Amino acid sequence: MTNHSETTGSSENGDITGPETQSEHTPGKQQSGHNPGEQKNKGSDTSGLHTPGPPYDTRGGTHQVTLRTPAELADALPYLLGYRPEDSIVLVALHDSDGRGRFGGRARLGIPASADDWPSAARQLSHGLVRGSERRGARPESMVAFLCQEPEKGETGRQVMERLRPLAQRLRVECGSLDVVVVEALCISEGRYWSYCCDNQVCCSPEGAPMGLPGTSVLAAAATYAGIQVRGSLRELRARLLPWENAAALEQEAALDTASMALVPKILDDRGRAAVADETMELAGRILDRFAEAQPVSGVLLADLRDDELLGCDEAARLILGLQDRATRDRAAAWMEGEEGGRALRLWRTLARRCVGPYGEHAAAPLTLAGWVAWSTGDELEAREALAMALGADPDYLFARLLHQACNEGLDPESIRRCLRTERAGRAAASSPAETAPASESHGKPSLPAAPPSPRRRRRSRGPAGTTRPARTARPADTTRPAGPTSPAGAPETGARSDRTSSAGTARPGSGRTTGARSRASKKTATPCRDTGNGGTRPGQCASREE
Repeated sequence: MTNHSETTGSSENGDITGPETQSEHTPGKQQSGHNPGEQKNKGSDTSGLHTPGPPYDTRGGTHQVTLRTPAELADALPYLLGYRPEDSIVLVALHDSDGRGRFGGRARLGIPASADDWPSAARQLSHGLVRGSERRGARPESMVAFLCQEPEKGETGRQVMERLRPLAQRLRVECGSLDVVVVEALCISEGRYWSYCCDNQVCCSPEGAPMGLPGTSVLAAAATYAGIQVRGSLRELRARLLPWENAAALEQEAALDTASMALVPKILDDRGRAAVADETMELAGRILDRFAEAQPVSGVLLADLRDDELLGCDEAARLILGLQDRATRDRAAAWMEGEEGGRALRLWRTLARRCVGPYGEHAAAPLTLAGWVAWSTGDELEAREALAMALGADPDYLFARLLHQACNEGLDPESIRRCLRTERAGRAAASSPAETAPASESHGKPSLPAAPPSPRRRRRSRGPAGTTRPARTARPADTTRPAGPTSPAGAPETGARSDRTSSAGTARPGSGRTTGARSRASKKTATPCRDTGNGGTRPGQCASREE
């Protein structure tokens, strides 16, 4: 699999994190809590940025980190984001408390390739962060800006800094128009950093100052102690979700062509859609079991290669096409927690990599599912990137758009989880075979009841001389005969009705239904077996409504 570079400059390439985690803290210093994964808890004091001072303090068993120099700010950036940004504009909000800045929300956007797009990018990023903070009731008093980009061939880090200077100035102007001052703007390139706000050559040399070795700063030590890990770059994260660009991609594309011809006509038909949905979910369940039995491996690349080998091209094609149906996708979204969620995330990543060639738009479904499961299991970084990539594949994919917005706003995914749990429980109850069908018929196929009609449903049929007699009870053949094919209304086909016409009513050929108690019971058991969404709350009612 090719390791692709980042896509830069589009709104889908940005992310705005939610509000900082609430915790008690000493005024002027944000506590660096020791809850693993809560990097938003790592605030810092930024007073006296260019003045040396004690960077670390401990009070009451709670560690607090104070950043005082541009070097410490530059080193803190990966820990503030949870990854090492590349080709990125990053804004970090500061909330003033007794003259000391406390880190708040963060916003990131890819650096546009064309300088003509820099004003709009600066406006989008600054307004997005400030307005988002206002909606959460925590308007920032100031900002710290970072420009991260590696030199191109034949270019030096200093030249990168000078080339990006107009972008840094634009950021300062846009934030100033919102009455938010940029107290520091740094360029990080080629292992060095430069300050756009300080012209003192004693502390900020024109040649830049070298970055410290990764993981050697006080903040790195505090983050390690707290169990917070810095992942690789966004480029590495996206590579796990991007489609193949190798020889195997041709085989996968051919499998997708074959599956499209077979499945798309069925998905467009109401009866066929239910059958495809059940087949898709059954196949996905088998793949999850296969993933659970696989031997663990170390390393992201080896893990992805193992999962690719466990999924055949034909299986991947059938799953990708089946997930294009909204109802099927919503059913698959219920695999969202615990070990089941972890295996599902592996499957959605694998399917996203199989959306090759002209099927790139089909990746919106597995990418959205990957983003949803990542968010549900607490990985907001991968969630934002996967959902942004889903919008890149299909900008009108409403489920991805709403999830992306909710994740960026820092909302709690539990409300969506409740909807999915309710729908899953409703489907399980509706498809229970205890009263209606044997286990082999529980995958969406309507079936006949195994018992004769209730006495309250008996009808009286008219005899030859105008007299009446009680309707006959069901014949033994009725209770043992397996259910046959069904009509659109859920009733048995004409050939299977001939042994009931004298006792339960008359079958009308071509009418699509029969009179009598048996017809009504058949229709009653057929309806819940179809995933029409009428029997429970859809996630789409909570988060999306696209068809």
